[in-house]
Amino acid sequence: MAKVKGTIVVDTERCKGCNLCVVACPVSVLVLGKEVNNKGYHYSQMKNQDDCIGCASCGYVCPDGCITIYKVKI
Repeated sequence: MAKVKGTIVVDTERCKGCNLCVVACPVSVLVLGKEVNNKGYHYSQMKNQDDCIGCASCGYVCPDGCITIYKVKI
């Protein structure tokens, strides 16, 4: 069975820092960053890209659709 490696891209200007994606991540890859966007919100970012499994849980729970998930078989 092939392993899957994933990564995400967060639209930082649309993210309102609701933290739902951070809680939904089964491998604890996401955190709310220290930086803020133009609206003053702390946005989600990956803390360790190598651990992402591409499950898309973060994208499913994002109420604003700011997360794009990419997967590749390795």
